[in-house]
Amino acid sequence: MGTKKFIEDALSEWMRGGGTDADIVISSRIRLARNIGQYPFPMLATDQQANNVLEEVSKVLQQRDLNDIQNFEILKLNDMDKLEKRVLVEKHLISPNLANDARNGGVLLSENEAISIMINEEDHLRIQCLSPGLQLDQSFQLASEIDDVFEQQLDYAFDEKRGYLTSCSTNVGTGLRASVMLHLPALVLTQQINRILSAVNQVGLTVRGIYGEGSEAIGNLFQVSNQITLGQSEEEIIENLYSVVKQIIEHERSARATLLDEQYTSIIDRSMRSYGILSHAHIIDSKEAAQRLSDIRLGIDLGMITNVSANILNELMVMTQPGFLQTYAGKNLNAEERDIRRAEMIREHIK
Repeated sequence: MGTKKFIEDALSEWMRGGGTDADIVISSRIRLARNIGQYPFPMLATDQQANNVLEEVSKVLQQRDLNDIQNFEILKLNDMDKLEKRVLVEKHLISPNLANDARNGGVLLSENEAISIMINEEDHLRIQCLSPGLQLDQSFQLASEIDDVFEQQLDYAFDEKRGYLTSCSTNVGTGLRASVMLHLPALVLTQQINRILSAVNQVGLTVRGIYGEGSEAIGNLFQVSNQITLGQSEEEIIENLYSVVKQIIEHERSARATLLDEQYTSIIDRSMRSYGILSHAHIIDSKEAAQRLSDIRLGIDLGMITNVSANILNELMVMTQPGFLQTYAGKNLNAEERDIRRAEMIREHIK
């Protein structure tokens, strides 16, 4: 496949929609943090030690058990330029931390891009599985199968009392981070979002933007994930997240019903106005584009807009990011040039 396939093809399989509650849940993600016992954590490792980790993980790629799950390819970040790494971040296949700071970092990617295994990020291994809609159990089952293959080949850093040992103390124990990406425009418009998010924080969960920790919640997209990894089983963590997410979904559905009941004219105007702007704009920045794409997606979900695919939010949220715009252009672009290209790409897809 090579790097080119993962860089030039904008859409991963999980971005194409589907799954349970797909009108509100964009994706489900399971991430397992693991380390190899005989090497220091990545932040303390020498270049040689980091390279040894990369080589040991690469050997597992040759195992039949792993390839029975999916066809994988390894990409070494030292062989990639800054723009290529940025595209992988925009597709949620690697973290900003791995792209910017990792030494001798790499990523194992499955052919359908539903699985990415980051190497030498904050931990030696971060096994990530992505699914469309609310499919936490399915993602966890897949991640566990992959984890079992690696655990047979590598000597994990594990303590009988503390569980899996990780670079950051907040991941010690199960090493599990489960998260769900939600589109919550109605809760934002009815000004209920802060109350909901405050309640989420009080039950051991956290809310972040679309690229995880430190990122902004643009386009009414929010990532809800667990904070606690020690003292709970994987099943308990997932069950707690699932239960809370289902409640958020019900609140969003109720808020959408309220908007239809009490603000129908203003909501259809908002959705169609954004549709009109994106259909004709010749320059638009990323923040406005994200908000107007969210408005259109809400109009689609409420049955107000019928001639546009519901996947438009998933697709264009990625395709209009700076890395992709420059990849399609085949050259570096300044901010204004990116805004012009973004508007052109949206016009083409809207029509």
